[in-house]
Amino acid sequence: MARRKKIYEGKAKILYEGPEPGTIVQYFKDDATAFNAEKRDVVEGKGVLNNRLCEYFMSGLNNIGVPTHFIKRINMREQLVRAVEIIPLEVVVRNVAAGSISKRLGIEEGTALPRPIVEFYYKDDALGDPLVTEEHIIAFGWAAQQDMDDMVALALRVNDFMSGLMMGVGIKLVDFKIEIGRVWEGDYMRLVVADEISPDSCRLWDIETGQKLDKDVFRRDLGSLADAYTEVARRLGVLPQNAPPLGKPTLIN
Repeated sequence: MARRKKIYEGKAKILYEGPEPGTIVQYFKDDATAFNAEKRDVVEGKGVLNNRLCEYFMSGLNNIGVPTHFIKRINMREQLVRAVEIIPLEVVVRNVAAGSISKRLGIEEGTALPRPIVEFYYKDDALGDPLVTEEHIIAFGWAAQQDMDDMVALALRVNDFMSGLMMGVGIKLVDFKIEIGRVWEGDYMRLVVADEISPDSCRLWDIETGQKLDKDVFRRDLGSLADAYTEVARRLGVLPQNAPPLGKPTLIN
């Protein structure tokens, strides 16, 4: 088998050149990171779960007319996606106060927000992905005003879809992060949801108990991350109900 060309390696994924022009193979790693990679573990099976869950969410969005870069899942750890020009922003939608918004504004964690709040963070690990305003984004040329309007509309459509999906299986979608890319079709450009949607990029709480089923389990040492992600996959029907957890955490020295 010919050796594939690696394009990029991040904290949780590796991107390889795809089999056709304009495609990329996205490989999901078992690495878990938090606090800008200051805390790190390897969680056996995490990449498999995130690949399957990402396929489930992205396929669902495609089916309701929300464009994404997802084409198909290739195997347990890889999926084929369209190559896109990533806008250097993380788009965060918040339904319930948690994490940084609670710290910044002094809002008690768990407080329902009066409406979904969309925030933008500049993608730069060295700067800690700072919160930025639309004024910054337009002034520095990261996106145009029309792009901003389209990004907010896309993010809110993703929120509607994901909130309903999760509520149906007893999970509250507290917040989530997506990335958005530009796809060029001749002279026409459109925006699509890119990167991934998985428990790595969402806050998910059990509606009845408040149990965390997302990466905060790892951030706050609340138990097994593999168990939490497996529970999400089971409830959504991505894994059989009697499937065992896919792995146990292994500490990196």
